[in-house]
Amino acid sequence: MSTIPDNIAKVRTRIREAEQAGGRAAGSVQLLAVSKTKPPAALREAFACGQRDFGENYLQEALAKQAELADLDLAWHFIGPIQSNKTRPLAEHFAWVHSVDRLKIAERLSAQRPANLPPLNVCLQVNVSGETSKSGCSPEELPALAAAVAALPNLCLRGLMAIPEPTPDVAAQRAAFARLRALRDSLPLPLDTLSMGMSDDLEAAIAEGASWVRIGSALFGARDYPHKSSASPAS
Repeated sequence: MSTIPDNIAKVRTRIREAEQAGGRAAGSVQLLAVSKTKPPAALREAFACGQRDFGENYLQEALAKQAELADLDLAWHFIGPIQSNKTRPLAEHFAWVHSVDRLKIAERLSAQRPANLPPLNVCLQVNVSGETSKSGCSPEELPALAAAVAALPNLCLRGLMAIPEPTPDVAAQRAAFARLRALRDSLPLPLDTLSMGMSDDLEAAIAEGASWVRIGSALFGARDYPHKSSASPAS
């Protein structure tokens, strides 16, 4: 039976090999450990293996873990759908929010970011596959949204995030990730981040320029969902 240390080593090897295969610089792709539904003990195991960045989908679960793991130097990323009445704790307790998909959310995050913290790193989530069940702005809405978010004072717009429709077809995986890269590159903004790629398609994502790959099941095993969230980023 695989352990978390074994799994982290295997995923890091996959990332290194994909960087090399794609002509990417070594270390240019960062691993975001998606720890939703997993207990704090699992995150401590990952931390002991050098993992520092953790992604959560459910706010209350994330806040409870942050309190329990406050002795560890972790960077917390929020990757789930955002309700407008939940923005304050996101602004106060996270280093990154990958799933901003409308201006109202960005404005609230900027207004509620504490003055003693650095600007909140954000990515705009784009619905590149046009799925009605997925969160994200449309490609057509992206230019205006990006310009408005980039002007907000307490946010640092870093790039784009997507959760393409799952497919085992590697060419189709790469095409979806290439669409996100092209959208980022079309914006007249200095964006350095593409948050894309999960356990089953990280190689395709890295080949198309991923900066963060969001990996959950390949690190922590299958999840036991206590509740549903149809728009939540899988991993």
